[in-house]
Amino acid sequence: MVVREILDGIFSVGAVHWDRRLFDELIPLPDGTSYNAYVVRGKDKIALIDTVDPSKKEELLKNLDELGLRIDYIISHHAEQDHSGAIPDVLEKYPEAKVVTNEKCKDMLISLLDVDESKFKVINNGETLPLGGRTLKFLFTPWVHWPETMVTYLQEDKILFTCDLFGSHLATSSLFADENVLEPAKRYYAEIMMPFRSNIKKHMEIISQLDVRIIAPSHGPIYRKPEIIMNAYREWISDKVKMEVVLPYVSMHGSTEKMVSFFIDSLIKYNVTVKPFNLSKSDVGELAMALVDAGAVVIGSPTMLVGLHPLALYAVYLINILRPKTRIVSLIGSYGWGGRSVEQLKDILTNLKAEFLGPVLVKGLPREKDFEALDKLAKDIAENLRSYQE
Repeated sequence: MVVREILDGIFSVGAVHWDRRLFDELIPLPDGTSYNAYVVRGKDKIALIDTVDPSKKEELLKNLDELGLRIDYIISHHAEQDHSGAIPDVLEKYPEAKVVTNEKCKDMLISLLDVDESKFKVINNGETLPLGGRTLKFLFTPWVHWPETMVTYLQEDKILFTCDLFGSHLATSSLFADENVLEPAKRYYAEIMMPFRSNIKKHMEIISQLDVRIIAPSHGPIYRKPEIIMNAYREWISDKVKMEVVLPYVSMHGSTEKMVSFFIDSLIKYNVTVKPFNLSKSDVGELAMALVDAGAVVIGSPTMLVGLHPLALYAVYLINILRPKTRIVSLIGSYGWGGRSVEQLKDILTNLKAEFLGPVLVKGLPREKDFEALDKLAKDIAENLRSYQE
């Protein structure tokens, strides 16, 4: 991506990865992504805020060449390579530059990228760095989403550089965001930020006290209306859940699928929104997004070798590490001779503060009494979720 000026003396110099389709060898990227880096020019000093993924380092270096400015400081918010991977290359090009970061991030950058210890300027939480007419203030935001993460506030211009916080995996030619970015932003939150919901709450209390006119994340477009993403995050991190059931399922021979189909109709009958995901076909990112607001999660799985089907097991593992705020969990499915799927489910979902209802497990094909049990479970879920709406 070409160099673009955000404000006088403040430039976007990062790169867009149009065709990247997988992140961390796990997270689907249907819309690609970007690695945002910014240059802030003061009267005396010039700072580069973050770098790019190593695969895009040549684009960053080209953009810096085009600007034709020296770099005095490289601000590193986060040691993960998609933000810091090009630091060694920038240091080679600007050998007098110092990497400005916190102690934890310094240690990680030494471990991950073999950056020489003499290249660092270590700062503390709340410390400022004058550039001449412009001042950077550093605020630590640990566990959003690594232990060393931080954000930077450009005081005079009221820009908050937030690294992963408020980001979105979105490749776009637009520099600035509009309301249409909320869908990829929610996906990004669900896949990466949701496990750290309680930490984000604390950090947003501090951020909310700042006079922020622009939010500049490290992925996705920039917000000139910070309230768009701030208000969305307030809803996502709140404890409020919706009358929604997320239903990840898999069926081998049709019995579980018959149960799922009937159960969906029952939930709809009781005015509950249901979001089914056939795990043999679904995008795990869309499943993660659905979990953000859902009041209940019901797993549909046949018993395979006395436990959950591997696809259901994988979904349960992901749900546990994503830590959604869901209040109700249940299990429906079929079995041949027995098993311990319920115990397995409860043993895995240790991170969820949810009530377990049911289950409804059927030997072989579901029969009339089994459909009655499914209907009762749907009714019980609806009544429980309704109590959380008051």
